[in-house]
Amino acid sequence: MAILSKNLKKTDIEKRLTIPSKSLNSFPPLSDNHMVDFQVKDETDRVWKFRIYTRKKNNKYLKPVLTKGWREFVCSKELSIGDRVLFYKEKELANAVKYRVKVEKAVKSSYSGAYYFYKNRMKTEQKQNHQYILSNTETEQ
Repeated sequence: MAILSKNLKKTDIEKRLTIPSKSLNSFPPLSDNHMVDFQVKDETDRVWKFRIYTRKKNNKYLKPVLTKGWREFVCSKELSIGDRVLFYKEKELANAVKYRVKVEKAVKSSYSGAYYFYKNRMKTEQKQNHQYILSNTETEQ
């Protein structure tokens, strides 16, 4: 089960990944300077180094974000708005990466474009058929 599943927004693509505060306790504990570096493996077993950063702990709203390494990941995976990232926590093993990340690309719907193309194509074919019928009628006379 994913510890974090998020559809990416503009800020997530261009700057940093914002993390819901409720998901923060599923990631490694923060250090005294309200950040933690950790490693994550992707679907190809490539290891990525990320940093979670929050506001100071005495602040009511921590606003956790994934900063260091995130933009490199976004660019490498060619992520865009609407794509989804999922983070998983694996069983803890000695000296092993404990987290995984999976990317799900958004399906770009071209239904309306396909419908428009189909509709125009049908009109064109109907015109051509009508012209063909007219031309055949004229030659028969």
